Amino acid sequence: SLTLYVELACNGLFGAGKGSMIAPPDPDKRFTLSKAELAIFNRDVYELLVDLEILLDMAQLLGEEDQRSFQALYAANQMVNVCDVTDPATFPAARRLAARIFSQKNGESQHTIHAMGHCHIDSAWLWPYEETIRKCARSWVTVVRLMECNPELTFVCSQLRLTSVLRQAQQFEWVRCWYPGLYTQIQDYVTKGRFIPVGGTWVEMDGNLPSGESMVRQFLEGQRFFQQQFGRICSEFWLPDTFGYSAQLPQLMRGCGIRRFLTQKLCWNLVNTFPHHTFFWEGIDGSQVLAHFPPGDSYGMHGRVEEMLKTVKNNKDKGRVNHSAVLFGFGDGGGGPTQKMLDRMKRMRDTDGLPRVQLSTPDRLFSALEQESSQLCTWVGELFLELHNGTYTTQAQIKKGNRECERILHDVEVLSTLALARGGKFQYPAVELQRLWRLLLLNQFHDVLPGSCIQLVVEDALRYYTEIRKAGAQLQEEAVQSLCGELLQPNLETAESTLVLNTLPWDRTEVISRTGPNGAETLALVTAPSMGYVTAREPLPPPQLVSVTKREDGSITMENGVLAVCLDTTGRLTSLQLAHSNRESIPDGCPANQFALFDDIPLYWDAWDVMDYHLETRKPVTTLLKPLEITQGGGLRGSASFSLRIGERSTVMQEIILDATCPYLRFLTQVEWKEAHKFLKVEFPVQVRSTNATYEIQFGHLQRPTHRNTSWDWARFEVWAHKWMDLSEHGFGVALLNDSKYGASAHRNVLSLSL
Repeated sequence: SLTLYVELACNGLFGAGKGSMIAPPDPDKRFTLSKAELAIFNRDVYELLVDLEILLDMAQLLGEEDQRSFQALYAANQMVNVCDVTDPATFPAARRLAARIFSQKNGESQHTIHAMGHCHIDSAWLWPYEETIRKCARSWVTVVRLMECNPELTFVCSQLRLTSVLRQAQQFEWVRCWYPGLYTQIQDYVTKGRFIPVGGTWVEMDGNLPSGESMVRQFLEGQRFFQQQFGRICSEFWLPDTFGYSAQLPQLMRGCGIRRFLTQKLCWNLVNTFPHHTFFWEGIDGSQVLAHFPPGDSYGMHGRVEEMLKTVKNNKDKGRVNHSAVLFGFGDGGGGPTQKMLDRMKRMRDTDGLPRVQLSTPDRLFSALEQESSQLCTWVGELFLELHNGTYTTQAQIKKGNRECERILHDVEVLSTLALARGGKFQYPAVELQRLWRLLLLNQFHDVLPGSCIQLVVEDALRYYTEIRKAGAQLQEEAVQSLCGELLQPNLETAESTLVLNTLPWDRTEVISRTGPNGAETLALVTAPSMGYVTAREPLPPPQLVSVTKREDGSITMENGVLAVCLDTTGRLTSLQLAHSNRESIPDGCPANQFALFDDIPLYWDAWDVMDYHLETRKPVTTLLKPLEITQGGGLRGSASFSLRIGERSTVMQEIILDATCPYLRFLTQVEWKEAHKFLKVEFPVQVRSTNATYEIQFGHLQRPTHRNTSWDWARFEVWAHKWMDLSEHGFGVALLNDSKYGASAHRNVLSLSL
């Protein structure tokens, strides 16, 4: 007897979106199983059909000017004449006609395609993390069975192995935990060199928004996993599907043992065509890696003649290199390579008129490119994707959770290290920290942190952030107790004695809020050393107290001896000066802190995109709900607050704060957002003239133009930054800082932060 197990899922290859592929799932969608068949596979007929497919594609695609096109057409015609579909005895003769074409070899100069089985599986996108675990198992067991059915491919020569390229240590870990039998088989094929671990990171993370430390941890956790599980680290960084690539990545790659990089996403550029497929990519410190974009502009090819010809024709580095990659297999939702894809490419192994196709490995591809690299060009700086600019801002709670959790884990490690260095019985929480870091790294996957995922995934991500916050707070408490527990004894816990910790690498003098003996909140000016702590008993007297004045016209001025500011009745900044300077930062008639609302109706990818034409729909937010009023009257802190109506139903409330000795103005902003297809920004025109603005990126900064002279400049109408952006000229500048935002722009003299 034979028992068959059939797995059914009520969704398509890319989920079950309501109305379109990228829409949220439709909970009321119904499916009908109309047919389930058992059939006898006729290999002779199958092989004939594949032969005919390749020949007909050659006839159609090589073109009338190529004699090889006619040779393929006539061979196919002869096959039809020879073959009698009712008489299997005629099939071998028909196949010999095809074999004659396929056996005619290329010349030595023919382009070589390195074909690699590929199975791109998004760790979360139109499905939650939980479903991805099953996707990995289904896809990878398919690859294992395919290898078992193609044993000859491992013995012919080193170029003819079936290779499945696998990425993301997190997905390996899922399979190891949930499908140990399958994982053992995968380990065996890794040992044989047929499953090739590449990538080197924990997940295929977003290439823009994670902090420098997060990116290092992606490589650390990924490379450590590959070393422990497979006895080797990756020399290739494999990131085919993220929404741009930070200029810091080459330095991070080289520091983590990686000198090669593969992606294809820049072929999605909406404005400019990227000029290379194989080149050296240089980061902000001069570090270089060899980069390759598969010229077929896909990571999910099917082994067709059309794809191979496109790979050669589309290659922008012809003459410089004669090798390129083809990644074949169903992807995004998993699936991987199929037998038919392999059988197609076997016929193109070395067939005159077609590029030479060899089943290969990443190492063989890049080794061949390195041998031909003497004439390659160099691209310096970021690989900016001219599409999906909305992902810098979409899903604000995910962006905020990421930034906060990065900060929490940093503080836990600083305090735990100080506690460990102090001696005693403190145990560094390495295991728990690794668990929390892996949760954060998982949420930095390139469809989660950007916000381009369904609600189920957002809910998972927010739950993980909550877990990191809670566990991180507990670890902080334990480290502080060990580090300075004697200072926290009740007899010392008075209004005059406050423990102040500084986890940043510079001395800080700031106004803090602390609880007095009667439970009231009081302010104090304190100084804490770099990466250290201090017991603040007597608060420092500020050189000058903050003064706050309301004028007759309703405007409010604040000054602290460092800054002097003026706010109009709607909360806009009309003046910003260094107290002992006559240099005004705000242009006349162009107040800063101006909220503006834009229409947000992209062409297709709603959560991903904001199009350049949204800039034509700018509407300043001017409807005042609560005029500017003094909230704190001065002393150690002065502040004023107001509220505005945004659109039809949304509101913004803001408190503008100036502390004693503080060289910056703070904006505490709360938005109740109920709009659809709208985009809220806040703008800061400044009296600074520069052709470039500076933006913080991972472990450094990057300059981008403030003009739109060229199409490359125009395509950067919305960019990303980390904690600050700056517009400066010689001797003077203004910086805009944020605690949880990433979308930004600087056009001419206006700094804009996307909210």
